[in-house]
Amino acid sequence: MTTREEAVGQLIEVGRLAVERGLVVASGGNLSARQPGGTEFVVTGTGTWLDRLTPADFSVMTLDGGLVGGAQRPSSEWKLHQRTYRARPDVNAVVHLHPQYAVLVDALGHPIRLITQDHAFYVWSIGTVPYFPNGSDELADGAAAQARDHDCIVLSHHGCSTLGADVGMAFRRALNLEEAATATYRALLLGDTTTTFPPEALPDLHHGPP
Repeated sequence: MTTREEAVGQLIEVGRLAVERGLVVASGGNLSARQPGGTEFVVTGTGTWLDRLTPADFSVMTLDGGLVGGAQRPSSEWKLHQRTYRARPDVNAVVHLHPQYAVLVDALGHPIRLITQDHAFYVWSIGTVPYFPNGSDELADGAAAQARDHDCIVLSHHGCSTLGADVGMAFRRALNLEEAATATYRALLLGDTTTTFPPEALPDLHHGPP
């Protein structure tokens, strides 16, 4: 089992890679993880830059919303993470980023299409939450509701929330969600509105939420 310290190290690396790949800028986005079956989770602190994280930048919180250690000011989005964990006991990592193509395609009113095998395998299905203010109960509750059926959720005009049994899987889903959105955008530029991964091949792929 991954220790809390190991999970924090993985989140630090994910933060660096997310900024490097343009999935978030400045102090946007937030990351969290918990040990399987645990009642506490770590989440990035407010105002942290994801490519500059250190272990001191993480708050320790309970699933009831209590702050029990670490950085004294958790991310303003802590409720999004907390309520997702409460809705999905199988999820042990939540990656919240601001991928530009995923947000753009959703804002334009187009569904993000899964075109490659990796898109279909890692993303599988995409939930959406209408725009609500950053850090609001409505946003957190909407994301948690979508998390019951999806591992990838687009938060309209805002960003995405991707879930996994571990940090690596949550980040893989974020990467593939943005790649699928980029492919969708390029297809739209070519006038294509229908191409997707072959539906008949989907049963051969095992998928996300149980």
